[in-house]
Amino acid sequence: MDDLHARVRRTRIAVLLAGILSLIVTVGIARFSYTPMLPLMLAQTDLDTAAGGWLAAFNYAGYLCGALLAATIGDLQIKDRLYRAFLVLAVVTTLAMPLTEQFWLWVLLRFLSGLSSAGGMLIASGLILNWLIRHHFRSELGIHFLGLGGGIAFCSLSVMLMLQWDWSWGQQWQGFGVLALLLAIPAWRWMPRPDTRPLTIHGGALVDRPPQPLFQRLLLLAYFCAGWGYVISATFIVDIVERQPALSGNGPLAFLLVGIAGIPAVLVWDRVARLTGYMPALLLAYLVQILGIVLPALTDSLTGALLSAWLFGGTFIGCVSLVLTLAGRFFPTKPARLMGRMTLAYGAAQIIAPALTGMLAARSGNYDLGLFIATGVMLAGALVILLLWRLEQQEPALARGGRD
Repeated sequence: MDDLHARVRRTRIAVLLAGILSLIVTVGIARFSYTPMLPLMLAQTDLDTAAGGWLAAFNYAGYLCGALLAATIGDLQIKDRLYRAFLVLAVVTTLAMPLTEQFWLWVLLRFLSGLSSAGGMLIASGLILNWLIRHHFRSELGIHFLGLGGGIAFCSLSVMLMLQWDWSWGQQWQGFGVLALLLAIPAWRWMPRPDTRPLTIHGGALVDRPPQPLFQRLLLLAYFCAGWGYVISATFIVDIVERQPALSGNGPLAFLLVGIAGIPAVLVWDRVARLTGYMPALLLAYLVQILGIVLPALTDSLTGALLSAWLFGGTFIGCVSLVLTLAGRFFPTKPARLMGRMTLAYGAAQIIAPALTGMLAARSGNYDLGLFIATGVMLAGALVILLLWRLEQQEPALARGGRD
């Protein structure tokens, strides 16, 4: 029995590491590497700000399609095959980016890269959460989502290093492709094949406890607002900083801070949720993220830009981790189902917001209006969280999702 427990705990470490690495490959590299590289692509190719926004929008459209797959496919074996296919897709699309400067081919590649992101964010999350619950480990995704902050920090450091080596935009994409390949190998090998039985390893039943429909609809709306607020900073924060003459050259540093702040944030917000419940924790995260979003429009100082990056990085990952973990706890037998629906809402905002913001920035020469719009949307989301908190208090069964 002791040998079994030791073996399970070793497997748990491998499973969580596979999840972290899958996030670095499919989200950190295939998705987020575009953000610190955007200024270089604007400078070295025919890409302009509006087209850059559209590339981001198509990337998120791909992610939305991946979320739709995760929401509609319930078979864990199929999800496992998709997880591995998306790892390969992330590597291939990253390596292919410097092979062309045709905008519509870039659109296709960014779309497919976004599709692959669902492999780390949703499919890996669902597989890991199912494995944790099945093996009687605490059903949280905090450790897995360390890969989000780690992926952002990894990409930022890589870009800063490659800039020191004077690599072109194409060489940087090639470098990221090789790194993605190296990290995808253990992400593939360490993720175990799923167990499809509706039982834990000790014979207990896995039972879904869905919340009332109104609660689910409001949660979708709140997460849509979070997606809008997130995508503006995630896509444009480097270019926002670089456009300030006094801050030129500090864009990658700001994005690095986003990643560094995000690494411990998932564990911090998980701890807050355990103490207060999910809705109070989410409300606090929304309010702090609002401050991080609006700061660059209020000040052009380096301190303000770096504080904005820190606050944003320390909250958006917490919002994602809290919401997806909550969704998985409501549906332990099919955790990716509600996760996928939540991400459809999150992803819809990520298609609209960057395209709109890129066009507004191209007309005005700055991102201020886009930042103010994102702030307003996030404030609306905070109000929805207040309504969810009230519903949770009226229905005590919902509160069980917020504490262990």
